[in-house]
Amino acid sequence: MAGRGRSGDRIEPSFSGRPARDDDEFSLDADDRIAGNRSARRGSSKPPKQRAAPRRRREPREREGGGFFGFLRGVVYWCVVLFIWAGIGVAGLVVYYGSRMPSASTWAIPERPPNVKITAVDGSVIANRGATGGEALSLENMSPYIPEAVIAIEDRRFYSHFGVDPLGLGRAIVTNFTAGHMVQGGSTLTQQLAKNLFLSPERTLERKVQEVLLALWLEQKYTKDQILAMYLNRVFFGSNAYGVEAASRRYFNKSARDVNLGEAAVLAGLLKAPSRLSPARDAEAANARAQLVLAAMREQGFITDSEVKTAMSQTPASAKSYWSGAGHYVADMVMDQLPGLIGDIKEDVIVDTTIDKSLEKKAEQSLVDVLDKEGGKLDASQAALVSIDGTGAIRALVGGRDYAASQFNRAVKAKRQPGSSFKPFVYAAALEKGLTPFSVFNDAPIRIGDWTPENYEKKYNGEVTLATALAKSLNTVAAQLVMYDGPDQVIKLAHRLGIESELQPNASIALGTSEVSLMELTASYAAFMNGGYKATPHVIRRVTTAEGKVLYENTYDSPPRVLSEQIAAEMDAMMMGVIENGTGKSAKIPGWQAAGKTGTTQNSRDALFVGFTSNLTTGVWFGNDDGKPMKKVTGGGLPAKAWKEFMIAAHKGLSPAPLFGNGQLIGDQNNGQPMAQAVPDGGQPVTAEAPPSTTIGGIISGVFGGDESSNRYPQAPVRQQNAPSGNGPVPPSDVAEGDGSGYGNVVPPGDVGTPQATSSVQPRRTTLLDLIMGQ
Repeated sequence: MAGRGRSGDRIEPSFSGRPARDDDEFSLDADDRIAGNRSARRGSSKPPKQRAAPRRRREPREREGGGFFGFLRGVVYWCVVLFIWAGIGVAGLVVYYGSRMPSASTWAIPERPPNVKITAVDGSVIANRGATGGEALSLENMSPYIPEAVIAIEDRRFYSHFGVDPLGLGRAIVTNFTAGHMVQGGSTLTQQLAKNLFLSPERTLERKVQEVLLALWLEQKYTKDQILAMYLNRVFFGSNAYGVEAASRRYFNKSARDVNLGEAAVLAGLLKAPSRLSPARDAEAANARAQLVLAAMREQGFITDSEVKTAMSQTPASAKSYWSGAGHYVADMVMDQLPGLIGDIKEDVIVDTTIDKSLEKKAEQSLVDVLDKEGGKLDASQAALVSIDGTGAIRALVGGRDYAASQFNRAVKAKRQPGSSFKPFVYAAALEKGLTPFSVFNDAPIRIGDWTPENYEKKYNGEVTLATALAKSLNTVAAQLVMYDGPDQVIKLAHRLGIESELQPNASIALGTSEVSLMELTASYAAFMNGGYKATPHVIRRVTTAEGKVLYENTYDSPPRVLSEQIAAEMDAMMMGVIENGTGKSAKIPGWQAAGKTGTTQNSRDALFVGFTSNLTTGVWFGNDDGKPMKKVTGGGLPAKAWKEFMIAAHKGLSPAPLFGNGQLIGDQNNGQPMAQAVPDGGQPVTAEAPPSTTIGGIISGVFGGDESSNRYPQAPVRQQNAPSGNGPVPPSDVAEGDGSGYGNVVPPGDVGTPQATSSVQPRRTTLLDLIMGQ
């Protein structure tokens, strides 16, 4: 072949026109060639042609982005990587903790604990009761300053974020890191609401993740205004106040509807630390925090500089003492009765009461005035008052000197011996048996078994009418009346008129030795005032839901008659004598007819005055919780003075009206003088019915129970013997006495004896034989 005859040397190509350069030289050796030199492959022994020196390779350039920029790029790169992994980790935690929660389809806003709004007759609020302490208000019904203040200080981007505020969270982290301690929180109002509604307050990662999930759910399900309203009505403001209405009434004694700018700033400031910043605890700290809230509101454009200056002067310096005011005794009483009227309270309800707030304040003030003026020197530390109208509606009730110091209701729950204030029941029972106010009894030392009752002044008056005996509170006559009529008849009448406590059927009941509450005693007197009808004491008129549905309405508009008109009129006239010229002179009310009775227990442990006009029946008690004797305080002293002060204030601006039957007797047959001459302005004296003649037949009929009228009246409930007395901190006295008189041991009923006379008037024998013989 032709190829084979050619020389084995190969001519290398070269580039002409340029000098050869080492660095530009281009050549291939046998090893670089694909096929290689044939002779080399054949193992030729001819040495290869010497190769040119290899070209020097160019040094690689530095990579673009090296140095600082390369470092920065690397940092960014790894940050992105870390962020991705962190996101994966967070997503995993969310999925894990979310899986531990109930299904979102089952989520629901828990019901707000029901509130009981207790109102007076004019619709004003006396108190709120319930777990929250206040009713729920819509944003439209509360002061506009409240939501603005809360948003400004707690969550300024509330209306723009989606439940979680990354900017706010970042700001809080930077602020806390700069300060070196926790200064700001990153939770939104929605997150706080989620925590309050669904979660515990513990600070754990699981709780925080669940809070975020619930906040996102709330934002999807409710509008911003709805979320804000739920938050403001449920958040804790300290002092057992949940929600702005409860807090406003707690700290400012007004509704959240009427809160001004300064007060709204105080409320918003409480959210950071409700207990520490409470104006009731630290007014200075509360005001300092309020200034920060005002500054935040100004920064957000909610208020102007002039409004800030005005608000600074409006900010309250201090809050009232916790739940102060006698109205809370009423509220407690309502809450005790409410479950029995409507059952379990499952929704917000409104309780309309019979209380007149103006009378309530006057009642409280009258007790405080007398205690402050004379209580200290006479060792009297407590007092109570109940005022009832002719239907039994409680118009004012004060259970003690200061509710904030003691919540025990002495007007309702304390059982005390009434002393001589129980005597009207004894006299009324005697009148029902045929006696009259002019029936004559002998005021002289007597003995009933081993009991020898004495009068307060240890003096005796001889023959006196019943009217005189009641006016002067003569114990010997009252004891004789009990034996004349029998303790059981007195007890029946007392129960019929409204006494519900258990009464002991012994002779000493004439002097009030059985314990009763001030409220039931006062309500029983109302039967004398209203002409003989039972006045069942009640404080609740109506109970409705927030939507207006009536759940309960009282039915005391048709009371039963428990006393005849004649006896009611006679008792009114006799008790007028107590005030006109008897032991109750301190209770006189200018221009008004008034009747009543004093009562004092042994050693002045208790002192009472119960009396009435044509408008109100009011009972007042003074004493000490520990049963310590006062210094010669009688029912005609401190109680009568407080009664007078209250009744004058309660009747201010009213036209005087006479008592039932005009409160007038024909005259005292003992001395020929009229017992009561009070006549209404411009009116004419009205002569009461002439007393029935004390014929032998009438007396015998009365003695042996011929009058069956008492059986026609319904019996009042009687307390079970094993039922607690309800005295609370008040230990009962062992023995009571009529207006401070002393006597020996109380024994069961005995016979009336004929002791030695110690007065200038010969004692009159009161045996049945003497009455029959007309002696």
